[in-house]
Amino acid sequence: MTLSPIRKVFEGIADRRQMFRMFDRHAQRPNCFEDDAGGLYRDEWFELSEAEHDYMFEILPPLWMRGEMFAMREFLTGSITSVFFTLRIDDRMRYFHGYCDLSDKGSPERMRDVIVERQTRPVRAMTREERLEHIWSSTHDDYRGYAGERWPERDRGKRTVMFYGGRQGTTLKLLDALTDVEIAAKLPVHLRYLPDAIAA
Repeated sequence: MTLSPIRKVFEGIADRRQMFRMFDRHAQRPNCFEDDAGGLYRDEWFELSEAEHDYMFEILPPLWMRGEMFAMREFLTGSITSVFFTLRIDDRMRYFHGYCDLSDKGSPERMRDVIVERQTRPVRAMTREERLEHIWSSTHDDYRGYAGERWPERDRGKRTVMFYGGRQGTTLKLLDALTDVEIAAKLPVHLRYLPDAIAA
Protein backbone atom coordinates (compact mmCIF):
# COMPACT_ATOMS: atom_id res chain seq x y z
CA MET A 1 0.00 0.00 0.00
CA THR A 2 1.40 3.38 -1.02
CA LEU A 3 -0.15 6.64 0.11
CA SER A 4 -0.20 10.03 -1.57
CA PRO A 5 2.40 12.79 -1.14
CA ILE A 6 2.48 15.26 1.76
CA ARG A 7 -0.87 14.88 3.52
CA LYS A 8 -2.73 16.07 6.57
CA VAL A 9 -3.91 13.05 8.58
CA PHE A 10 -5.95 14.57 11.43
CA GLU A 11 -8.31 17.55 11.65
CA GLY A 12 -7.95 19.62 14.80
CA ILE A 13 -5.27 19.74 17.48
CA ALA A 14 -4.15 16.33 18.68
CA ASP A 15 -3.95 15.74 22.41
CA ARG A 16 -1.22 13.52 23.87
CA ARG A 17 -3.15 10.26 23.47
CA GLN A 18 -4.06 11.07 19.87
CA MET A 19 -0.51 12.18 19.11
CA PHE A 20 0.98 8.88 20.26
CA ARG A 21 -1.66 6.89 18.35
CA MET A 22 -0.82 8.79 15.15
CA PHE A 23 2.90 8.26 15.56
CA ASP A 24 2.25 4.64 14.57
CA ARG A 25 -1.15 4.68 12.90
CA HIS A 26 -0.08 1.95 10.46
CA ALA A 27 0.99 -0.52 13.16
CA GLN A 28 -1.62 -3.09 12.10
CA ARG A 29 -0.47 -3.27 8.49
CA PRO A 30 0.10 -6.75 7.06
CA ASN A 31 3.72 -7.97 7.18
CA CYS A 32 4.62 -5.09 9.50
CA PHE A 33 7.94 -6.68 10.45
CA GLU A 34 8.86 -7.78 6.93
CA ASP A 35 8.49 -4.64 4.83
CA ASP A 36 9.87 -1.12 4.72
CA ALA A 37 6.98 1.08 5.85
CA GLY A 38 8.63 4.31 4.80
CA GLY A 39 6.10 4.96 2.06
CA LEU A 40 3.24 4.75 4.54
CA TYR A 41 4.60 7.22 7.05
CA ARG A 42 6.62 9.58 4.88
CA ASP A 43 5.03 13.02 4.50
CA GLU A 44 2.18 12.58 7.03
CA TRP A 45 1.51 15.60 9.24
CA PHE A 46 -0.90 16.83 11.90
CA GLU A 47 -1.29 19.66 14.38
CA LEU A 48 -0.59 19.33 18.09
CA SER A 49 -0.57 21.63 21.09
CA GLU A 50 2.36 23.62 22.44
CA ALA A 51 2.47 21.33 25.49
CA GLU A 52 2.86 18.19 23.32
CA HIS A 53 5.47 19.93 21.14
CA ASP A 54 7.50 20.92 24.22
CA TYR A 55 7.09 17.45 25.73
CA MET A 56 8.62 15.86 22.62
CA PHE A 57 11.44 18.43 22.58
CA GLU A 58 12.41 17.49 26.13
CA ILE A 59 12.42 13.69 25.65
CA LEU A 60 15.83 13.53 23.94
CA PRO A 61 18.29 16.07 22.61
CA PRO A 62 17.18 16.77 19.01
CA LEU A 63 19.12 15.37 16.09
CA TRP A 64 19.19 18.94 14.74
CA MET A 65 17.42 22.27 15.13
CA ARG A 66 16.80 24.77 12.32
CA GLY A 67 14.91 27.91 13.20
CA GLU A 68 11.28 26.87 13.56
CA MET A 69 11.86 23.09 13.44
CA PHE A 70 13.71 20.25 15.13
CA ALA A 71 14.19 16.57 14.25
CA MET A 72 13.95 13.64 16.63
CA ARG A 73 17.12 11.63 17.17
CA GLU A 74 15.31 8.28 16.89
CA PHE A 75 14.27 7.18 13.41
CA LEU A 76 10.94 5.50 12.76
CA THR A 77 12.21 3.49 9.81
CA GLY A 78 15.16 3.91 7.49
CA SER A 79 15.86 7.63 7.14
CA ILE A 80 12.37 8.76 8.24
CA THR A 81 12.02 10.60 11.53
CA SER A 82 9.71 13.00 13.31
CA VAL A 83 10.18 16.68 12.62
CA PHE A 84 8.36 19.18 14.85
CA PHE A 85 7.46 22.65 13.61
CA THR A 86 6.65 25.91 15.40
CA LEU A 87 4.99 28.14 12.78
CA ARG A 88 3.40 31.56 12.90
CA ILE A 89 0.15 31.28 10.96
CA ASP A 90 -2.42 34.08 10.95
CA ASP A 91 -0.53 35.92 13.70
CA ARG A 92 -0.44 33.07 16.18
CA MET A 93 2.03 30.33 16.96
CA ARG A 94 0.93 26.81 15.99
CA TYR A 95 2.67 23.46 16.38
CA PHE A 96 2.90 20.51 13.99
CA HIS A 97 4.45 17.07 13.63
CA GLY A 98 5.50 15.56 10.31
CA TYR A 99 7.38 12.47 9.17
CA CYS A 100 10.22 13.57 6.90
CA ASP A 101 12.69 11.47 4.92
CA LEU A 102 16.04 13.00 5.83
CA SER A 103 17.74 11.27 2.90
CA ASP A 104 15.65 13.58 0.68
CA LYS A 105 17.34 16.97 0.93
CA GLY A 106 14.81 19.70 1.58
CA SER A 107 12.09 17.33 2.85
CA PRO A 108 11.51 19.28 6.12
CA GLU A 109 11.35 22.60 4.28
CA ARG A 110 8.83 21.22 1.76
CA MET A 111 6.75 19.84 4.62
CA ARG A 112 6.82 23.23 6.35
CA ASP A 113 5.75 25.01 3.16
CA VAL A 114 2.84 22.60 2.57
CA ILE A 115 1.64 22.99 6.17
CA VAL A 116 1.71 26.78 5.95
CA GLU A 117 -0.05 26.75 2.57
CA ARG A 118 -2.74 24.31 3.76
CA GLN A 119 -3.37 26.04 7.06
CA THR A 120 -3.74 29.48 5.49
CA ARG A 121 -6.51 28.17 3.23
CA PRO A 122 -9.96 28.04 4.84
CA VAL A 123 -9.17 25.98 7.94
CA ARG A 124 -12.76 24.86 8.33
CA ALA A 125 -12.75 22.96 5.04
CA MET A 126 -11.49 19.46 4.24
CA THR A 127 -10.68 17.51 1.08
CA ARG A 128 -12.12 14.02 0.61
CA GLU A 129 -8.64 12.60 1.28
CA GLU A 130 -8.34 14.58 4.53
CA ARG A 131 -11.73 13.26 5.64
CA LEU A 132 -10.65 9.68 4.96
CA GLU A 133 -7.32 10.17 6.75
CA HIS A 134 -9.11 11.69 9.76
CA ILE A 135 -11.48 8.70 9.89
CA TRP A 136 -8.49 6.34 9.77
CA SER A 137 -6.60 8.29 12.46
CA SER A 138 -9.55 8.53 14.84
CA THR A 139 -11.01 5.01 14.45
CA HIS A 140 -10.08 2.60 17.24
CA ASP A 141 -7.75 -0.24 16.22
CA ASP A 142 -10.52 -2.79 16.85
CA TYR A 143 -12.66 -1.18 14.13
CA ARG A 144 -10.08 -0.66 11.39
CA GLY A 145 -7.66 -2.95 9.59
CA TYR A 146 -6.53 -4.21 6.21
CA ALA A 147 -8.30 -6.35 3.62
CA GLY A 148 -7.09 -9.93 3.89
CA GLU A 149 -7.47 -13.17 1.97
CA ARG A 150 -11.28 -13.08 1.96
CA TRP A 151 -11.19 -9.98 -0.23
CA PRO A 152 -10.62 -10.00 -4.01
CA GLU A 153 -6.92 -9.97 -4.78
CA ARG A 154 -7.05 -6.39 -6.13
CA ASP A 155 -8.28 -5.16 -2.71
CA ARG A 156 -5.92 -7.09 -0.42
CA GLY A 157 -3.81 -4.89 1.79
CA LYS A 158 -6.12 -1.87 1.38
CA ARG A 159 -7.39 -0.15 4.53
CA THR A 160 -10.79 -1.15 5.91
CA VAL A 161 -13.14 0.30 8.54
CA MET A 162 -16.24 -1.03 10.26
CA PHE A 163 -19.40 0.76 9.18
CA TYR A 164 -22.78 0.61 10.88
CA GLY A 165 -25.46 0.51 8.20
CA GLY A 166 -28.64 0.69 10.28
CA ARG A 167 -30.94 -2.27 9.55
CA GLN A 168 -28.22 -3.84 7.41
CA GLY A 169 -26.02 -4.10 10.48
CA THR A 170 -22.28 -3.62 10.74
CA THR A 171 -20.12 -4.30 7.70
CA LEU A 172 -16.45 -4.06 6.87
CA LYS A 173 -15.81 -1.57 4.05
CA LEU A 174 -12.78 -0.36 2.15
CA LEU A 175 -11.84 3.06 3.49
CA ASP A 176 -11.32 4.50 0.00
CA ALA A 177 -14.70 3.15 -1.17
CA LEU A 178 -16.82 4.98 1.45
CA THR A 179 -19.50 7.17 -0.12
CA ASP A 180 -19.87 10.83 0.86
CA VAL A 181 -22.85 9.91 3.05
CA GLU A 182 -20.85 7.15 4.78
CA ILE A 183 -17.89 9.49 5.28
CA ALA A 184 -20.17 12.07 6.90
CA ALA A 185 -21.59 9.38 9.19
CA LYS A 186 -18.09 8.33 10.32
CA LEU A 187 -16.90 11.88 11.05
CA PRO A 188 -17.50 13.67 14.36
CA VAL A 189 -20.54 15.98 14.20
CA HIS A 190 -18.43 19.16 14.15
CA LEU A 191 -16.63 17.98 10.97
CA ARG A 192 -19.53 16.45 9.03
CA TYR A 193 -20.75 19.46 7.12
CA LEU A 194 -17.55 21.37 6.49
CA PRO A 195 -17.23 22.58 2.91
CA ASP A 196 -14.95 20.73 0.51
CA ALA A 197 -11.44 22.12 0.31
CA ILE A 198 -9.72 22.13 -3.06
CA ALA A 199 -6.84 19.66 -3.01
CA ALA A 200 -3.40 21.21 -3.44
